[in-house]
Amino acid sequence: MSPTVGSERVSARLVDKFAARRDELAAATRTTLSELGYARTSLREIAANSAFSHGVLHYYFRDKVDLITHSVRQYKAECVSRYDEIVASSVDGDELAVRFAQAMATTLVDDAAMHRLWYDLRNQSMFDDAFRTDVAEIDAGLEGMIWRVVSRYTELTGTGLVLSSTSAYAVFDGLFLQALGRYTTDPTGAAAELEIAVERLLRQIVTA
Repeated sequence: MSPTVGSERVSARLVDKFAARRDELAAATRTTLSELGYARTSLREIAANSAFSHGVLHYYFRDKVDLITHSVRQYKAECVSRYDEIVASSVDGDELAVRFAQAMATTLVDDAAMHRLWYDLRNQSMFDDAFRTDVAEIDAGLEGMIWRVVSRYTELTGTGLVLSSTSAYAVFDGLFLQALGRYTTDPTGAAAELEIAVERLLRQIVTA
């Protein structure tokens, strides 16, 4: 093995280790980030509310924008994988519709703070271009996830779609955002109402 190849492998391992550490820190500070929101978050504030020093966070992340976007991207990727599993394992349209609606209702309750952080970030991207590329990429991933759900539903039910990918994402995202607002104000009934609405919507956006 030549010195050049050896150096490249060492460099690759260092890059992988650095990336893995960023992932670890982003996941570990997720609760603090979601509780503080964008406006009240700084690396120093995150450090004060976590087990990591300000110096460690600053070494791995340029600023709070870098940490927040990395954390949200990481979380949304996990969400997408959960829905993709439902798409892959559902055997008929009824099962897919029920499990999809249940998953939306469950994440509303279990991960409300992270979803609020995501919408906070998305709103900030309209005023701060530092977020726009990351937000657009995350949005595209979520749209793709919704499209895989509705497309698979039509395959399982032998129906067709009346909405485009963008429109399908907009209506499901709108339902979820409204439910999140209700849940934040008064948790009573919000998840159950969302579950009913999501299942009904999925069945209504197809043609025979």
